[in-house]
Amino acid sequence: MSQSTSTSFSAEAVPQAPEDPLFGLMAAYRADSFDKKVDLGIGAYRDNDAKPWILPVVKKAEEILRRDPALNHEYLPIAGLSTFTSAAAKLILGADSPAIAEKRTCSIQTISGTGAVHLGALFLAKFYPGHPKVYFSNPTWANHNQIFSNVSVPIGTYPYFSNSTKGLDFAGMKNAISEAPDHSIILLHACAHNPTGVDPTQEQWKELAALLKQKSHFPFFDCAYQGFASGDLAKDAWAVRYFIEQGFELCIAQSFAKNFGLYGERAGCFHFVTGSGSDAQKTIGRIASQLAILQRSEISNPPAYGARIAGLILNDETLFKEWEEDLRTMAGRIIAMRKALRAKLEEMGTPGTWNHITDQIGMFSFTGLSEKQVLELRNVAHVYMTKNGRISMAGLNTHNVDYFAKAVDKVVRETQG
Repeated sequence: MSQSTSTSFSAEAVPQAPEDPLFGLMAAYRADSFDKKVDLGIGAYRDNDAKPWILPVVKKAEEILRRDPALNHEYLPIAGLSTFTSAAAKLILGADSPAIAEKRTCSIQTISGTGAVHLGALFLAKFYPGHPKVYFSNPTWANHNQIFSNVSVPIGTYPYFSNSTKGLDFAGMKNAISEAPDHSIILLHACAHNPTGVDPTQEQWKELAALLKQKSHFPFFDCAYQGFASGDLAKDAWAVRYFIEQGFELCIAQSFAKNFGLYGERAGCFHFVTGSGSDAQKTIGRIASQLAILQRSEISNPPAYGARIAGLILNDETLFKEWEEDLRTMAGRIIAMRKALRAKLEEMGTPGTWNHITDQIGMFSFTGLSEKQVLELRNVAHVYMTKNGRISMAGLNTHNVDYFAKAVDKVVRETQG
């Protein structure tokens, strides 16, 4: 007679969760023994030989840290390494930001960008009056939904990607934001939108700012790709800085995984900027005090190593310039791969239009391939990409871009109509 295990956590109470699709995709890629397999799934930079790239400036910073006799493994403060968080604020807000000058910002070091989004969501769930909905772009980074759901913030969406133009559905976006109840939370990707690679123009950002102001919405910027998108740090931070110029109270989740290649070190920052006014410093002091309590109860204090590396580079003029060069290397290679892929598809006369490959920006491209075509590419050509047709441009290189373009051409021809 079989005996069932005695547990309070039955399958009804704790159902089996689905596997994370992205990490499942990575496992399938690793298990594939085909020599020409192509990984276009994971959002991590690869060099032209499909290898992880440690930024030369990061290697330098690590060497400086290793030689520092004062280096230890003591706890950081609850809010993190202050030399890192203050430099991170200047990076995203601008060194000459009126918000920094008026001392109405606070910055908390987090477990990368994911931790920053979570801390912001937790703070808003607990303290934003009226418990409004948060609105995401459709589509958005899959983790946004889970993070806000976990802290019981209700979720809405606004149209973003146009399947017909493979660009921005700006009218749909504005309409949904306009129809959202006043004082809603609007989550915006600061640059290099994930997963589409489609960003508003500066003129469109200005229209969005005017609309959000008219509706008294609260902007929540997620910035994972500053400097990585265009190779220009200021250009990639333009939207955030413009909104602050316009007097918004807002928050920012900032990741250093992509732009420093510090994926596994989990270096990130959460910034809150309050509106200007005579009591702004008191307001930001209260907000900072509550953020510290939330952080203490969750992680006590953040990890030091990645923050030390990033902090060292951000605060040293010579190293900073070298970092900007490394950013241009990464952004430049990805832009070159966009051009190469588009050129090859157009040269072969692959059915459809492919200008969106170069119109989009950053790590990802939304190819417009259907789920059926994506699965066919995996089964026949051993090309691994997420089923929504998103590809990580960093997975392409001069050795595999021809192979990938030919595989896409074949699948598109076979499945059209």
